[in-house]
Amino acid sequence: MDGARGSNRRINSLQTRERLQRNASATSTTSATSATARGKRPVSSQDAYLYALRAAHLAYLLQPRQKRVQHVPAAAKPMHRSSTSINDLMKDFSLIRDSKSTRFPHHFMGELDKRITKVLMGTERMPEFKDAMVKRTFAVFLNAFKDPSFRKNMDKDRRVEDLLLIFYSTATKELQKGKPPGDDSWKLMVDRHVALFLRLISSTLKDHDWTKDRPELTQRLATMEKKLLVHDQDLAAENQRNGGQGGTTIEVEVPRSYEVKDMPLVLVVSRIFAVGYSDVQADINRYKSVWTEKAALQDLKTYQAHLSLMTKKTLNRDDFDTEEAYEAWRNQEVPDLSQMILAILQSNPELAKSSPGGSVPQYKPNVSLDLGYSDPSRQGSVSSSENGSSYVIDQPVDMSGLHLRDASNDSSSYTFIPSDPRGTYRAILNEALTYDLADADLEPTEATSESPSVKLLSKQSAELLNEVALRWRIPMFSRLLLFLDVIREKYINQEISLDTLDAAFNYIKEPPPTDARSRRMSVPVQDSLFDRTKWTIQDYALNQQILLSLHDCLLRDLYELMMHVYDTKPPPLGPVMYILETHIYDDPTFPGTEEEMDQFTEQLRRGLRQKAGDVYRELLAKHIPDTKEEWEFFHVIDLGRAVVKLCERIQKRYRKNPEVMGASPMMCLVEEMFPAYAADARDLVARIMDVAQSNEEDVAVQDGFDLYKELVEIRRIHSDALPSRNFAFNIEGQLQSFVWRWIEMTDKNLIGWVDNAFKADQFQIESQNPIPSDDERHSVSVVDIFRSFNQSIEQIVSLNWDEDVQYAKFMTAVSKSIGIALARYCELIEQKFAREMDRLTPEQEAAARQTRQEKWITMAKDMYNQKEKIEPFQFYPESLVKLNNVEYAMVQLDKLEREIGVDACAEVLHKHAPPATQRIRNNNFVFTIKIIEAEDLKACDLNGLSDPYVVLGDEYQKRLAKTRVIYRNLNPRWDETIDITTNGPLNIVATIWDWDTMGDHDCVGRTSLKLDPSHFRDYMPREYWLDLDTQGRLLLRVSMEGERDDIQFYFGKSFRTLKRTERDMTRKITDKLSSFISHTLSRRSLDALLNKGISSKVTGFFRATRPMSVVQGPTQQEITQALGPLFIYFDENFAIMKQTLTDAAMIMVMTRLWKEALATIESLLVPPLSDKLSQQRPLTQQELDIVFKWLKMLFDFFHAADEDGNVEGVPMDVLKSPKYHELQNLNFFYFEATEDLIRTSESMAAASARRQQEQAHRLNRMSAPPTMGHAFGGAAGLVGMPTRKHKTIMLSRNLGTMRKAKEEKRKEAQAEPNDDMILRILRMRPEAERYLKDRSRQKERLAAAQAAEMIVRQSLNAGAGRMTGGIGGPRR
Repeated sequence: MDGARGSNRRINSLQTRERLQRNASATSTTSATSATARGKRPVSSQDAYLYALRAAHLAYLLQPRQKRVQHVPAAAKPMHRSSTSINDLMKDFSLIRDSKSTRFPHHFMGELDKRITKVLMGTERMPEFKDAMVKRTFAVFLNAFKDPSFRKNMDKDRRVEDLLLIFYSTATKELQKGKPPGDDSWKLMVDRHVALFLRLISSTLKDHDWTKDRPELTQRLATMEKKLLVHDQDLAAENQRNGGQGGTTIEVEVPRSYEVKDMPLVLVVSRIFAVGYSDVQADINRYKSVWTEKAALQDLKTYQAHLSLMTKKTLNRDDFDTEEAYEAWRNQEVPDLSQMILAILQSNPELAKSSPGGSVPQYKPNVSLDLGYSDPSRQGSVSSSENGSSYVIDQPVDMSGLHLRDASNDSSSYTFIPSDPRGTYRAILNEALTYDLADADLEPTEATSESPSVKLLSKQSAELLNEVALRWRIPMFSRLLLFLDVIREKYINQEISLDTLDAAFNYIKEPPPTDARSRRMSVPVQDSLFDRTKWTIQDYALNQQILLSLHDCLLRDLYELMMHVYDTKPPPLGPVMYILETHIYDDPTFPGTEEEMDQFTEQLRRGLRQKAGDVYRELLAKHIPDTKEEWEFFHVIDLGRAVVKLCERIQKRYRKNPEVMGASPMMCLVEEMFPAYAADARDLVARIMDVAQSNEEDVAVQDGFDLYKELVEIRRIHSDALPSRNFAFNIEGQLQSFVWRWIEMTDKNLIGWVDNAFKADQFQIESQNPIPSDDERHSVSVVDIFRSFNQSIEQIVSLNWDEDVQYAKFMTAVSKSIGIALARYCELIEQKFAREMDRLTPEQEAAARQTRQEKWITMAKDMYNQKEKIEPFQFYPESLVKLNNVEYAMVQLDKLEREIGVDACAEVLHKHAPPATQRIRNNNFVFTIKIIEAEDLKACDLNGLSDPYVVLGDEYQKRLAKTRVIYRNLNPRWDETIDITTNGPLNIVATIWDWDTMGDHDCVGRTSLKLDPSHFRDYMPREYWLDLDTQGRLLLRVSMEGERDDIQFYFGKSFRTLKRTERDMTRKITDKLSSFISHTLSRRSLDALLNKGISSKVTGFFRATRPMSVVQGPTQQEITQALGPLFIYFDENFAIMKQTLTDAAMIMVMTRLWKEALATIESLLVPPLSDKLSQQRPLTQQELDIVFKWLKMLFDFFHAADEDGNVEGVPMDVLKSPKYHELQNLNFFYFEATEDLIRTSESMAAASARRQQEQAHRLNRMSAPPTMGHAFGGAAGLVGMPTRKHKTIMLSRNLGTMRKAKEEKRKEAQAEPNDDMILRILRMRPEAERYLKDRSRQKERLAAAQAAEMIVRQSLNAGAGRMTGGIGGPRR
């Protein structure tokens, strides 16, 4: 609000302040006196009526006299011309033969009817039909023409003579009326009227184009018209008047009738004051001798005298704030008086004779007038600049009845001017406005896009008020303020609407639009009216009082309207606000203060809050049943939706103007309703759950979810609107049980979903493409189970749970369930895959049906014929699809891991985890057992070999795991891993079996190991060489992790399960091919290649005794041909697999075969690592060259690079694995002397020891020491020796971490070379037996020292958490 609203303008001059104080005291005194006086003698309606009647009567007297034209007839002349008789008319038409061309056309009578009607209405275009006598004649004819019987005959016959006869007859009767006997002048008029009738008929025929078909009729009508007007007289000429006798006209002045009907303004007074016509006429007759022009002239002279003497009878200096304002008013008043006196004298020149000489004013055409003081209806438009006001009225009072003249009642001073002109004018204005507003016939203004249609003063009322104000010398600004004061009173009394109030303000501010159809006055109001420095003090005070009174009333109305803002269809606030802003606050004289506005704003806010509370209680009663036992969640939801809907409606309704007078309906609603709803919802939900629990029932989970979503939305609005206030309902704390129940149900159902999806799956590729893409090479079961997983996750995500710790716990629980379901799917798919892969080939089935003797004969034949042809394994497409499913599952699980935000959930839980001393002890542990290899096993087959596989079981003979079969090998290597979960010590039994095609499998050996969590408190992996109960030993690598209730742990476990399933299935595929790899890459093949098929032992003996330089080696072609069958075998099997497997799965199978090939070549070159001597013979240089050529050929085959360098096989970095580099380096040491090899081994061991010492000083390193190779057995083999870090579950939580761990493993193996390969070469050197044992003991001592140091370091850095097995394995 502008400062002008709260501070009034100050008057600086001391004289002005004294005058204001005098007026204020006079006002207060006179106010009481005036109130008393006006209470005794108010301006009654009778007084107002009589003074208004005087002014209206005076206006009648002063208006110019009306004049009229009077006809003076000439002397009568005898008639020299006879009129046409009816016989003549009929004679002319009797000569026309009766035919179509002589009759009127159809529809002519109707058109003639319309033309005659136009003549009577005065709209006929031909001027000769305007004469009143002509209209009278045609009117009489029209009555006869409309007679139904005559009209019917005319429509039927359509003859001209019938129509002319009836017109002639009616014209003759009408024109001879009132004529004295002997006066035949009317007869000539009959001829003329008949001629006009014929002219009208001809015009009608011509206008409708009927003359072409009726030329004879047209000609006869023209001839008859000409005959009737044979002298070609002008019927409208003056000499043709009075029957052609002629005459003259003169203007005569109409004498005054003194009848009310001739007095327009008196009639207005009669209507306004509801005085009857006869009563008004009686008053005029009673006072017309007193209310004369002379009395009006005397009033003006008396007023002029008082103005010259500056008496209290007129406005004087004390009534204005400044001397300039008074002089401006006086300078305008003097010429106005002169002009008014001149107007009276001009109206009645006789009065000038009685006036003293020189007293008659002269007319001055160029007098400058200020419309603020003069009558705008009598003057032109005068431009004036608008300046600011300097008035100060500290306490505005009702000064509408304030007299600027003496309080004495000198009623004899004036005849036409009352003693209280302002009060009387206001009374008349009130009556006029009351009448006009109630007048139904008063046309309102036209509605526009900016203003509605309104009614104010009529034109007649405005003329009366202007006449009254002119005679009583009331300035224009005073008239407008008195008009606004009456409007104020009527609005406060609820007699007018806001539109009328707005129109009234606009009425006094700007000229209303001129509308010819409206009787509303158009008053040009100039800017000088708002130059408040020219106003009187009384008008300034009255303006402030009007604004303040209207302001208070409008605020009351606004408050009442605001109490309905929450209704469905509230009343509009715009009109009230528009008037307040436009007409009240924008007025610089408005006396309101900021404090008053602040008080209203606070009161409005309290009212809105109270109303919002009432509305909320209505909603509560509507949506919540009365009895508590009937309460349901949907009642709370409905109540919340009703609250939100109401808030949204209010927000939308007031989005453009959110605050009204500083109070926001939306904020008041939220402040009152939302906290109340939060508290009620909390109590309702608690009560509903208590009732359900007492009835041993569960509230539906979906109801809880719906309630949560609704409550969260309400809390969001509450938080946005009231950021400093807490929501009274802990939603997550009270409704989290529904999420846990849903997770529990999901956990129970997931296994069933997996089983059903697996059973329904045919493991067929479903694709519309002839060659399916990699994204389509899976079956429906894996899609179905991940759809179930995603729906389970989406159900929680869609809740938008607003408590991070609880959300992370939810996701952790769901992740655990998903992991269990995935493990079940992997178990099912791997079991079915194993059954499909372990099926017998047709040859094996035939062999199974043979007798024992037949089996021996077949075996002997195969050995004698050196049978090498092995048929490719016929892989089922559905078996390969299962491998694709596992690959697809890993990709989808990785995607799910990113969508959930596993790392973010883990971070939240870690941040809010309780201290280690308060954590719940977790007694579940996950042991990871890797079955690496065995050596020196017992031979169980006739060929001196075995087909070993390992079965792990617990002490209760429950099978825990089973490895694949390694065919024809006494030193097998499995490298297979399993997980075993236990909560305490567990004894496991490892049994090695020999697989036989026929009959029972033979036991190779058995051993056991106790898994005790207390032995793995350092969480370091250990390797155990376990001696079998027969012969040989088994190498196991065991590591332990504490099973953690951690989302990363569960995802890592799921990934590792999928990866192991994928690896095991891939091994089963490659196992079908590995036997041929072992057959091709064997010493037997080397011998056959070098001996070129010579089987004689004697020849072989002589060849063996020759020097190496003499023996002729095989050619490159022969070496290549030796691997030909293997490559053909690979190609045949790859072609089968390529039809089903994805590219990634195909590369994975090829990579696994490459590793099998490397392991086979490694077994040709060196024995496994051990502290004992080996019986294996080292290769000769020639054999070594052949093996490395084979390695190069295999490398190129698996790389499969074309001429352009495009790789379609295994990538280069995968082929060049650490094992490949070890074999390449083997070529440098293979034929070195034993002493050199021992020195190299010692130097490498010393270098490794130095690296370990340096690493010990890096306290920031928390990983296990670098690899020390496999343990050599002995005492360390019994207790387990710590080795390099293993791939924990946490490193397998997504594909990214798995790739990173694999890359780090490769870099670590390449960066830290060891002497394992040298020790394996030394096993074939008998002279190195002692060094092997010493080196074994040295490794044991270093490993023990390193393990102790690692335990101390972990204790210092990780605290007691790991050592006590708090929540599991090492943290990242």
